[in-house]
Amino acid sequence: MTRSLLTTAAVVVAAMAANAQTAPAGAGVADVLDRPAMQSAIAAKRLLLSVARAGDRIVAVGPRGHIVFSTDAGITWQQSQVPVSSDLTAVFFASPKRGWAVGHDGVVLASIDGGATWTKQLDGRAVNDLILADVQAKLAANPEAAELQALVAEAERYKAAGPDKPFLDVWFESETTGYVVGAYNLLLATTDGGATWQSWFDRADNPRFMSLYSIRPAAGALYIAGEAGMVLKLDPAAQRFVAVPVDYAGSLFGVADAGDAVLVYGLRGNAFRSTDGGATWTKVETKLPATIVGSTRMDHGEVVLVDQGGRVALTHDGVVFDLIPIQRTLPLTSVADAGAGRLAVTGPFGVMVVAPDAPR
Repeated sequence: MTRSLLTTAAVVVAAMAANAQTAPAGAGVADVLDRPAMQSAIAAKRLLLSVARAGDRIVAVGPRGHIVFSTDAGITWQQSQVPVSSDLTAVFFASPKRGWAVGHDGVVLASIDGGATWTKQLDGRAVNDLILADVQAKLAANPEAAELQALVAEAERYKAAGPDKPFLDVWFESETTGYVVGAYNLLLATTDGGATWQSWFDRADNPRFMSLYSIRPAAGALYIAGEAGMVLKLDPAAQRFVAVPVDYAGSLFGVADAGDAVLVYGLRGNAFRSTDGGATWTKVETKLPATIVGSTRMDHGEVVLVDQGGRVALTHDGVVFDLIPIQRTLPLTSVADAGAGRLAVTGPFGVMVVAPDAPR
């Protein structure tokens, strides 16, 4: 598979999905899935794509299986022990010790020690088998279902292509229950911390198999943002993600919780807000002109958005945004609350912790 080293998460994510579809079957995958990440003295200073807070630690992930963590608020960094060399796209911690990272080649990694060491829970080989077996079993029980026939045909294509599709985001509501999402409708869930995973390939209103970029809770519900303006919302009773249409055709790369409202955001600074569970959406002015690539909710409830040009915007209500200068303006790929009013940001420079200045 071709691996993109572009400097914005939005472009990287889109390139990952595009490359996954066009790569030769299994090309260049077996070696990275079975080869541990190489140690590098400059891993924390090269392109990283996602960052998360793990108690008093900060953990960031990126290309070639690189994961780094800091125990002193970003002053020094250590590289983690990682069993794969696949490019990693997202990281999330449900508690200070328990975290997950996902990426290319269908990789799902887990840590039980705050990100110092990682084990592989899934890769694309197992993911393809899991999805195909699930939809085949459901079709066998209901052979006349046209929707299941289409899902089986798509799952067979995934299996034939090999373990080439990336997961693009991960979120856990607890140390046991969580989800991973990715290119072309990849959607899996676990209720035992990732010891086993269930295919949710048939549980999303996504008939065109568009890519799922982000999964996050907001305003009391769980949402997925995706390609071509797609927003899905979990129906807990049906255990299915249902479409909540937004009047926007551009890709949406993230979901943010603004208290009583949900924000979705994406290309060219576009962001939309809903206070009625996704029934209606209002476009909001974020003051960010470039593609919004990340968000975080601060300890006091403020929401921070960052764009690929290195701009940072803060809102208290999801309606009015202020630009927040940081010491260095560089391309950004993600952001996380680092505690004590600071932000951890990633980009082509690696990862660093910054203290935002006064709003303007």
